[in-house]
Amino acid sequence: MTQASNLPDDAFHVFDTTLRDGAQREGINLTVADKLAIARYLDEFGVGFIEGGWPGANPRDTEFFARAATELDLANARLVAFGATRRAGGSAADDPQLAALVNSGAPVVTLVAKAHDRHVELALRTTLDENLEMIRDSVAHLRAQGRRVFIDCEHFFDGYKANRDYALAVVRAAHGAGADVVVLCDTNGGMLPAGVHEIVADVLRETGARLGIHAQDDTGCAVANTLAAVDAGATHVQCTANGYGERVGNANLFPVVGALETKYDRRVLPAGSLAEMTRISHAIAELVNLTPSTHQPYVGFSAFAHKAGLHASAIKVDPDLYQHIDPGTVGNTMRMLVSDMAGRASVELKGKELGYDLSTDRDLAGRVVARVKEQESLGYTYESADASFELLLRDEVRGNRQRFYTLESWRTISEQGPDGNPGNEASVKLWAKGERMIAAGEGNGPVDALDKALRTALERIYPQLGKLELVDYKVRILEGQHGTGSKTRVLIETSDGTAAWSTVGVADNVVAASWLALEDAYTYGLLRAGLEPGTD
Repeated sequence: MTQASNLPDDAFHVFDTTLRDGAQREGINLTVADKLAIARYLDEFGVGFIEGGWPGANPRDTEFFARAATELDLANARLVAFGATRRAGGSAADDPQLAALVNSGAPVVTLVAKAHDRHVELALRTTLDENLEMIRDSVAHLRAQGRRVFIDCEHFFDGYKANRDYALAVVRAAHGAGADVVVLCDTNGGMLPAGVHEIVADVLRETGARLGIHAQDDTGCAVANTLAAVDAGATHVQCTANGYGERVGNANLFPVVGALETKYDRRVLPAGSLAEMTRISHAIAELVNLTPSTHQPYVGFSAFAHKAGLHASAIKVDPDLYQHIDPGTVGNTMRMLVSDMAGRASVELKGKELGYDLSTDRDLAGRVVARVKEQESLGYTYESADASFELLLRDEVRGNRQRFYTLESWRTISEQGPDGNPGNEASVKLWAKGERMIAAGEGNGPVDALDKALRTALERIYPQLGKLELVDYKVRILEGQHGTGSKTRVLIETSDGTAAWSTVGVADNVVAASWLALEDAYTYGLLRAGLEPGTD
């Protein structure tokens, strides 16, 4: 492992624990290869410390540190090994867990220590004085081995409330033995910002130790609690990518760093790294196989999305009127959502986003607004179907719907086979470039069969369709009074291998709605391929 050659200023630490604490989230199960890949992303982002796990406690973390020695070339971060203080009644020099931390090769070690008197007596089953000695002995031993040491004071805030004097004694013991940072942990996640600020300020005043903060998100305040601790004097923040962690998660790395850089004007990342934040967030989400949160601050797909017509009118004058920062600062983009709330300004901005200047044609913009409101009253939604909106916009610009083919009819058949498995067939009849075409298809459902029949009919004339793939399909029964006869909305996401787009269809049944969404998906895909339709 090559350690960082471009180390950040040591006056403030951004410490990431995604690979340890974040990996405790339900549904996350990281391989060693995953952990190495995430470490590279975090280092690229520019965090100062990456906690890799607990070597010696489980084989996967032991393997991670062994492979990191030859496979990680860190430019910005120091690798950190996590462990616990020595056992009660023993010696740090003879403790196998501490030996494993040294043997991991990590230049920094984080030790978890009990800071709540009841945990010492009930969980460790030792005395309060012995716990303090365990901390002193463990820190001194690791320092003698050339390691930098941070102490995580587990359950600190609850312990402080129960026995302030003992909680402060734990901090003094760690600091006095040579711990570089004493981290105050809200392990149960029950704190609120005002309480965090008050306690951190008191501990700093009473001990003089360099303090850090580790906040869980059980009250939904982990980011706010982290920033409250910074306001009170903490200079070390522990976070996880996308807030991953046990129960409801940890302080989210990206809003914390976003706030520090853009609100506190504190340079905690290498120059230019903040603009990579959205990409890094989404890349890590893909690695852990979780869908990125669309509404995550700063980096979410909807973080700078605007729907209300009033907002759009103001944004048209000055985007800063309804955005707290320039989205590009964090690698995100502003998006205009078109819906029944849209006014002329929303449509003009969305048109500009799609390459259409509507600002000089008020009648055209008005027609588009009216068309959107009419369609959405029927159940359409364009905020989730940009491709269908662009086709609607093209229709109004050109005055008619231009098509690559004309439909004569389509039909689907679903039947139960003798083996008990259902069968689905579809047929289409259509005209394209003066030819009448009839094609059939079989699929694992009526929509799949219809999709295959349409491809069979058109791919000879439009081979570009061979690159298209349906990657997502959503059905919603719209609210109404007709039970199974209610209207159905279908959203389809399609990809050509380089980009994806969404289309929408609404009809009285799911197959008819799917056909409309498929038509838009194919039309948009052919337009993306550079083809122009006639008026077939």
